[in-house]
Amino acid sequence: MSKMNAVGWFDIYVNELDRAAAFYETVLGRKLEPMGDPTGQTQMMSFPADMSSYGAAGALTKSEHAAPGAGGTVVYFSAEDCAVEEARVANAGGKVVRPKFSIGEFGWVTLCQDTEGNMFGLNSLR
Repeated sequence: MSKMNAVGWFDIYVNELDRAAAFYETVLGRKLEPMGDPTGQTQMMSFPADMSSYGAAGALTKSEHAAPGAGGTVVYFSAEDCAVEEARVANAGGKVVRPKFSIGEFGWVTLCQDTEGNMFGLNSLR
């Protein structure tokens, strides 16, 4: 069996898909794309991804089987300088929980809350 990264996909659960998509598009400066669900049970907007590149792909997901909220899993989005995306969070309707701070040799992190109440992180090497 070949080595794999621990995360192959992520879902960020939301209550209002359009609101959450607008938030992440504003903060990350990337367009999300509608994504079909083979089960027909959820609505999804995927983050742009190249499945052959390093890192995990994922989507915002509206489902009756799960709900957003703080205190659970935190997804960290890669950035050139997380201060750039951090500066967009409040105007997009979110909240900066912990402004950019050093994590030593692993760079810098900002912790934020999105419009749905989910905690997420931004990570950069500078």
